[in-house]
Amino acid sequence: MLRIACAQIFLLMGVFYVSGAVAQTFYVATDGNDASGDGSAGSPWASIGGALAELHDANIDGATVLVRPGTYSGRQSLVGTFAQGVTVRSEVPYQAQLRHSSQTVVAYVNCRGASGITLEGFDLAHSGPGAAPLVFHIDGGGGNAGVGNITVRNNVIHESYNNDLLKVNNGVTNVIVEQNMFYNQTGSDEHIDVNSVEDVTIRDNVFFNDFAGSGRTNGNNTSAYIVIKDSNDEDDLFLGTDRVNVQRNVFLNWEGSTGSNFVLVGEDAKPYIEARNVMFENNLMLGNSSNVMRAAVGVKSGEQITFRNNTIAGDLPALAFAMRVNVENSAVTNDQIHFYNNLWSDPTGTMGASLGGGNDFSDSPPGEVTNWSLVNNQYYNGGAPIPAGAGETINYTDDATRIVGDPGLASQAGLTVPRWEPGSGMFADGSATIREAFVSLVMQYGVPTAGSAGVNQASAVQAPADDILGNLRGGAPDVGAVEIVANHVGDFDGDGDVDGQDFLVWQRDPNGGQLSDWQADYGMGAGLQTRTGSPVPEPAGGVIVGGLLLVVGRSRRVKPFASQ
Repeated sequence: MLRIACAQIFLLMGVFYVSGAVAQTFYVATDGNDASGDGSAGSPWASIGGALAELHDANIDGATVLVRPGTYSGRQSLVGTFAQGVTVRSEVPYQAQLRHSSQTVVAYVNCRGASGITLEGFDLAHSGPGAAPLVFHIDGGGGNAGVGNITVRNNVIHESYNNDLLKVNNGVTNVIVEQNMFYNQTGSDEHIDVNSVEDVTIRDNVFFNDFAGSGRTNGNNTSAYIVIKDSNDEDDLFLGTDRVNVQRNVFLNWEGSTGSNFVLVGEDAKPYIEARNVMFENNLMLGNSSNVMRAAVGVKSGEQITFRNNTIAGDLPALAFAMRVNVENSAVTNDQIHFYNNLWSDPTGTMGASLGGGNDFSDSPPGEVTNWSLVNNQYYNGGAPIPAGAGETINYTDDATRIVGDPGLASQAGLTVPRWEPGSGMFADGSATIREAFVSLVMQYGVPTAGSAGVNQASAVQAPADDILGNLRGGAPDVGAVEIVANHVGDFDGDGDVDGQDFLVWQRDPNGGQLSDWQADYGMGAGLQTRTGSPVPEPAGGVIVGGLLLVVGRSRRVKPFASQ
């Protein structure tokens, strides 16, 4: 196999690293055969499960399985144990469609285990109405059964016609869910159900619903986009989900029930704490929909739950604009619930108004939360007073270091929901990749003006090191999810970072900037990867990768620079 040595090049559609090391590549295709195929380009396998089983049994580790475009019907199983890790990737992003009338992709207990597997670049959905529950299911079988260390990356996961889009439960450990797009679950269920597990990270994803766009009826009855809980008592190794990070995600276009939230901790009224050590940071929540929700975030059964540097913005009709912190079983009390450096902004002056009720900032009944903090957050209600309630445990007036002022966020009128449109090979907002849609939402709706009262006003000790786009915050960080940074002259594509994609833009139009500016700024700004100390690529490396892009037929629409 031809391998080309070059520098790291970071692309919006993913991260490609080409080195002198030879890694084996195998193939799956709709015309392949699991029995007679050998996984070669000329004799591919027919299924993901078949490919992984062959690699496991042959002790082949560190390989890549490329799945060719087409529709793959039936269940795809993640099987095999791989210490170095195996990546199963759609050869052309989002063009391999996985469909089934039941669980479309599963990682279940089996004789080979299911560990060290990355699933990347697919279009996953139920095949249609009447499906059995769940689109994607990772089940630990009670724990210690070899299911874990799984990464779900850069997939469009949508159209559950029964229950959740993704369920991670029953003793699973070490799961990363990153750079995906989720939309349209069914009934009183979620996009992601994190249930009796440990060490889960959910980052850099886009969550929304758009039932009409899929020709479906919105019943306004779906639940949270993410729920973190433990509903099975002591049936597995864990009593309570532990150590979950929800970071750098975008949530928008609520079409669910009036009793649900974008994110919820605890749900099932169990007589024990359902989740502990949960961090929500650098998330952007957009209230662009007219559908009423309970509150942006909810905690019903949690301990050591921290919300920091999130931005919740827009009209967001809700029974409480910011939060609901309550219990549904008197045997538990929420404890150590903290809110630092968050930005809550309703430019309409109707913060928390819905269903004929008045404005409401929080719902937090007395006696249902202890040891809580509300510190250094920014509040704006279109110039109207921030609502406070005498009967609530948590009020904005409890924030002794509060900041009240207009962040100057852009209007959400005309927001285009970026659903995947396979016929055009693009997303509805014109983006070519999930990452591009993500960055576009942040740049359009999450960036405060330089005159915002929250600029340089966050508590540094409680702020994360970077922001929603990967910009370093420094010693005087900003309130909210986005850190306002100086424009980088080498950012030729205007997405807030300086990486390999900017070189490709310059390569197409050298008159649009100076190559020396790109080299000087390389590695700065937004992005999913830490670039500190990364070598500046030589132009020849960029030309090579440009050629590779032409081979795979991917191109990116160039947008004008979005100034901050």
